[in-house]
Amino acid sequence: MSNLLSVKDLQVTFVTPDRTIHAVNGVSFDVKRGETLGILGESGSGKSVTLRSILKLHPAHRTKWSGSITLEGDEILTMGGRDLANLRGNRVSMIFQEPATAFDPVFTIGQQISETVRRHTGKSDADAMKRAKDLLEMVRIPSPAQRLKAYPHEMSGGMRQRAMIALALSCNPSLLLADEPTTALDATVQIQVLLLIRELQRELDLGVIFVTHDIGVAVEVSDRIGVMYAGKLVELAGVEQMVDTPKHPYSRGLLASTVHDGMRGQRLEAIPGAPPDLGEVPTACSFAPRCKFVEPKCLSAPPPLAPVGDSHLVRCVVAAA
Repeated sequence: MSNLLSVKDLQVTFVTPDRTIHAVNGVSFDVKRGETLGILGESGSGKSVTLRSILKLHPAHRTKWSGSITLEGDEILTMGGRDLANLRGNRVSMIFQEPATAFDPVFTIGQQISETVRRHTGKSDADAMKRAKDLLEMVRIPSPAQRLKAYPHEMSGGMRQRAMIALALSCNPSLLLADEPTTALDATVQIQVLLLIRELQRELDLGVIFVTHDIGVAVEVSDRIGVMYAGKLVELAGVEQMVDTPKHPYSRGLLASTVHDGMRGQRLEAIPGAPPDLGEVPTACSFAPRCKFVEPKCLSAPPPLAPVGDSHLVRCVVAAA
């Protein structure tokens, strides 16, 4: 099966008068149609920056991109103007973390979904509004005809997130980007939304990239998981491989610091130290200062992303040895 999306050696740098931030430092991965790739990591690891780069959502005047992002063979990083506008919301859509701020508060849910449909498909007002109603039904919002007339603040957090999913799917995209879409929801609603995304992904044969800091969420929705640290993928593997045999010390630390059944009275294993300053280009393994397995060779040069098994890659000279 050919790749739907290919990201090769992506580097994203933010330049300000005061300093330069190397937010993403050579990330590469592929996503096939019908596959969900989960990207996992703590805050500041570069996962959301990577996701938003696929739509070039960062301010152009202070962002430098290099590398390649291709969607079905079309290079995204060189797109601009009308080509980029036609890509966003049409071929590639995003579910944002907080729909309360992603939706415009002065327009109804129906107006905002139907506007997107009209923009990309040329449908009439009536047909676009009918499509909006059908989408609300698809994401299981009750009384969809009434909800079309509701403003974002008149809906609960879970309903707003379902409406955001409907908006993202309104033009039948081939790739869906989800930027921590369940973070602001309570546990029960979170599970419902995760199951809905997974079901729709399979039903519509979507390629999905799901960004999260919660390994439980990543396992629930993903086919493969990529772990990011300091702007790089440090491990990439299938879900079972990642859970059963994580290779990178950072991946092991994330799994060890996750609460699960049978842990009452036990102390969590926290990862010591703090992430590195991304204002400087790393000259060695970025995780070395926090790693209990560090060796002298870890400090000589940044390690490559190397295979350690079937479809299992790790950026660690100790684990890959």
